[in-house]
Amino acid sequence: MAQDDPPEDPDKSTEWAELRTDLAEDRNIMAMERTFAGWMRTAFAAIGIGLGFKAVFGAFDPPWLAKAIATVFILAGGWLAITAQKRACRTLERLDTHKFEAISTPNFRVLAYSVAAGSILLTAGLWILNNGTITD
Repeated sequence: MAQDDPPEDPDKSTEWAELRTDLAEDRNIMAMERTFAGWMRTAFAAIGIGLGFKAVFGAFDPPWLAKAIATVFILAGGWLAITAQKRACRTLERLDTHKFEAISTPNFRVLAYSVAAGSILLTAGLWILNNGTITD
């Protein structure tokens, strides 16, 4: 490509190198956002697996075992959301945007903590709101 040919002017070469570095940093930010989205999908999948396990094996004997296994998956989903948020925020602290506007850090936190709170409420509902007893 023509832009890959070294320019005659060394100052222009430095400008191109800086621009490419800036654009690479922007691409890293976008990749981090896609990775965060992937972790959130995994968190929702873990919560869904927990709900599915409880629904399919609800008449399991002993009855608390199905709830316990479902609880592990549901709480793992909440933990994944918090972990993804922490990693995304640490990455954003190290990178600077240049030509691209990144998602603000609080949006990551709101989503992750909402998923975590939802997983805790879902777990509580799974154990407490089932006929008012813990063993059913």
